[in-house]
Amino acid sequence: QVLLQESGPGLVKPSQTLSLTCASSSGSITNSNYAWNWIRQPPGKGLEWMGSIGSDGTTTYSPSLKSRTSISRDTSENQFSLQLRSVTPEDTAVYYCTRQQYRVPFFWSQGTQVTVST
Repeated sequence: QVLLQESGPGLVKPSQTLSLTCASSSGSITNSNYAWNWIRQPPGKGLEWMGSIGSDGTTTYSPSLKSRTSISRDTSENQFSLQLRSVTPEDTAVYYCTRQQYRVPFFWSQGTQVTVST
């Protein structure tokens, strides 16, 4: 079973926009018990939190990425999306979407390998 299903291209060219979508079967994205996060891990590096969206659509972003990052949602499809603009090869990473609940460990997607290259 896949409760958080990611979709999107695995290869993005430099200067383009990286776009990923996470469809939830683990709860409604408008449920006030949950928040939803995007986290990535570049090769050989640690996890990097990118940003989140709450049940009311409120977004927060990592200061280092906020100028290039947008997180949005589609309530009719119960999914949320990540857009990372003006990508470079340093944005190559495994990208995860997660479900966050107060005092409960994160629930993780399987992850998507995205490579930024020509």
